[in-house]
Amino acid sequence: MLLQTKPYDGEKTVNYAVQWAMRRNPQFYDYSNLGGDCTNFASQALYHGAGVMNYTPLYGWYYINGNEKSPSWTGVNYLYQFLSGNLNQGPFAVAGMLAEIQPGDFIQLSFTNPQHFNHTLVVTKIGSPVTLDNIYIATHSPDSLHRQLSTYRWIAIRFIHILGVHY
Repeated sequence: MLLQTKPYDGEKTVNYAVQWAMRRNPQFYDYSNLGGDCTNFASQALYHGAGVMNYTPLYGWYYINGNEKSPSWTGVNYLYQFLSGNLNQGPFAVAGMLAEIQPGDFIQLSFTNPQHFNHTLVVTKIGSPVTLDNIYIATHSPDSLHRQLSTYRWIAIRFIHILGVHY
């Protein structure tokens, strides 16, 4: 099957993140008490901007219910691996630079080990100039809306710029 590529709608991702940052969408399981809900929330927002999932067992990116989902739907590092290596159906991305980040993109933080990231954030707004003080995020666990990125303390950071969607 020959895949086509369409633009990613970062605005839809941001709109979803703003709507659900401070509460839970009942269509999705809440993993807050099972290690955190940040990447589940980010995946929900990403799905709204991408409009398509990848149901490849184990290595895809999908959610059917709280027990049937890919590791990349809820796992910080698995989401990055999926997005940065995806050649099949679904969104695809690159590790970007601070200056490349846009609303609807994602940021991942490591708090303990620079080789293992712990938290996924959805970029909701960017001021000018593009600095850590002018990037605002939404996330779950803890719930935040339009929080300044610079208010976090991390030992490693990566910016994930969504390039498009294969369908």
